[in-house]
Amino acid sequence: MGAQMLRAVMDKLRRSGDLMECNTPVDAKFELGAVLRYFENEKPMIFNNVKGYDMPLIGALYGNRRIYYDLMGVNTENRLYRFMDAIANPQPYKIVSSGPIKENLISGRAVDIPKILPSPTSHEHDSGAFITAGMMIIKDDETGEYHMAVRRFQVRGGNIINTLVSRHSPRLRAQIERYAKMNKPLECAVVLGYDETFLLASQISSSRYGIDKFEVDSALRGEPLELTKCSTIDVLVPAQAEMVLEGHIVPGRYEVEGPFGELMGYYGESEPVPVMEVTAISHRNNPVFQHAFPCREEHFSNGLIREVEVFNAVNNLVECNDVNITIGGGCRLHAIVSINKKKAGDPKTAILGALSSGYDIKHVVVVDGDIDIYNTKSVELALASRVQASKDVVIIPDALGSALEASHTYRGVSDKMGIDATKPLDDEEGLYNMAIIPGYEGELDIEKYFPGIKNRK
Repeated sequence: MGAQMLRAVMDKLRRSGDLMECNTPVDAKFELGAVLRYFENEKPMIFNNVKGYDMPLIGALYGNRRIYYDLMGVNTENRLYRFMDAIANPQPYKIVSSGPIKENLISGRAVDIPKILPSPTSHEHDSGAFITAGMMIIKDDETGEYHMAVRRFQVRGGNIINTLVSRHSPRLRAQIERYAKMNKPLECAVVLGYDETFLLASQISSSRYGIDKFEVDSALRGEPLELTKCSTIDVLVPAQAEMVLEGHIVPGRYEVEGPFGELMGYYGESEPVPVMEVTAISHRNNPVFQHAFPCREEHFSNGLIREVEVFNAVNNLVECNDVNITIGGGCRLHAIVSINKKKAGDPKTAILGALSSGYDIKHVVVVDGDIDIYNTKSVELALASRVQASKDVVIIPDALGSALEASHTYRGVSDKMGIDATKPLDDEEGLYNMAIIPGYEGELDIEKYFPGIKNRK
């Protein structure tokens, strides 16, 4: 069994030259986030000197598409099918008696989260420090399956954190309410220091697909995910994670969480959320604290799964080449869809398919196969030269949208829009033929002409 979780990721990033190291003292309040944001949360970096803490912090691990693909061992052409295969063919995980996660245990009164963990405060009006990369794991009391999702946790002081469980987690909210009625603590764990595979598996909807996310993880990584039982509660966690906060949801106790700088750079709404009491922290020797500057890394991995869902929804109707759920659209609001247009109605059919795949998608652009959907200039070319608004724009007013999007929150509904940016099928004069350089289309080996200049990835 090979190395799993964050240590394996760090090794890969160092070998590829993708991990930056910062040894300058950095304040976890505002300063650290400013450095991450400078690189648009796309450059993994480790801060070895966080002021007031002995623990290093690593961030921006999973916000870059090329780096994520490299870590997963996939590429643009095969990643949709790899992800779909893992969902369709989950594999068993492995339960082990111990692992690096049990090398150390902090418990009782020694659990003082603000003193132990370098949890950053990212924005001016954030209500405090937040753990933003925590993977919350709870066992379902009715099915025995595990809930597994990235959530944010406001650090309150001592051993208390708040956990955001939104309305998009109805099964978990129902379980929390059942335990509250019984006045019974609900055991839960928060995992930090996981890898790209564990993160991607967490973004798959278990209610939509009826699958165990641990088993999908095993299929994605090509070997069994190693899990071990927590030291103080009956919950399985990755045996090679950096640290695990063990504890329980306090029955019936809620505290107002937020504001917090959210998706698209806006502040989210404040609301009462469940309170978690952390009774123990298990961790590896010399642990590294995992941080995700809001709101990028878990949203990007979520966007990768949404690409699978949009692809399937469109491909069931027309021939779909690929889908890009864009970073600029928050990895959930904008979809660029490439199709092989065979009939005049194919683009608008693709728009309907993409919008019906989930309520979050707000704008869809459908293009031909000669447009690079990952290149904004190429997409803009299609918008500029292949669209006539009176014929090619579809608008659906007052639909259900994303609660994380400011204009939807303001209005309570969202207008949806689709744009047909494809060429007409009857272009007999060749007006839409693109000018090419024969023999030199695609990637050019620029190092042949300028030694030392690396080819674009």
